[in-house]
Amino acid sequence: MNDSNEPEASPPVVDLVRTGVANVASLRAAFARLGIGLRVAETAQEVRDAVALILPGVGSFAAGMEQLRLAELDQALADRIRAGAPTLAVCLGLQLLATTSEEARGYRGLGLLDLRVNRFPDGVLRPQIGWNRIQADPDCELLQTGWAAFANGYRLTERPVGWRVAWADHGGPYIAALERGAVLGCQFHPELSGAFGAALIERWLERSSVRRRTASAALCGGDS
Repeated sequence: MNDSNEPEASPPVVDLVRTGVANVASLRAAFARLGIGLRVAETAQEVRDAVALILPGVGSFAAGMEQLRLAELDQALADRIRAGAPTLAVCLGLQLLATTSEEARGYRGLGLLDLRVNRFPDGVLRPQIGWNRIQADPDCELLQTGWAAFANGYRLTERPVGWRVAWADHGGPYIAALERGAVLGCQFHPELSGAFGAALIERWLERSSVRRRTASAALCGGDS
């Protein structure tokens, strides 16, 4: 029983990969607003065992992959996503799922998407910073059409086989987000995308059974 006036914190049921190239404060704040705490997954076993996992990223493709490999998390991440375990990849996190990137020639990504990440073409603002409209394909289950916040200089332009996709346009159409079951990748930042992003995170939490587990934990930990 909590004798103070402070509300009891929700159990931290979503794990966050430490990439070393991400500012996770906005993610923590967004999930806290939904009543969900985050904890850091630092080992391959923690990555594999997480009920739901976030792969964030802000920065370069090379630095992101270096950090994952140095921490020996790359194979665990790849295995997890191939198995369809609930995972949310944000911004650079989505790009790291690809095979290669024009930003970092000679570096290989996780190879889960047999695609190359390409630079925005000349003649458009690069990086793209701000709001852009995304258009979800009709068969999307988590993704919806709306406006989202972006901060990216590179993007994927081809549809990967076996994934549902939402598109945006900046110097030509590109992948704003993709989904397959409980695996969700967003080139935009859902945590900075207002009500639209919060609703998407909530749908992912529901698909990942996080809400059910949180409710069960609250019941088990309630006052007798």
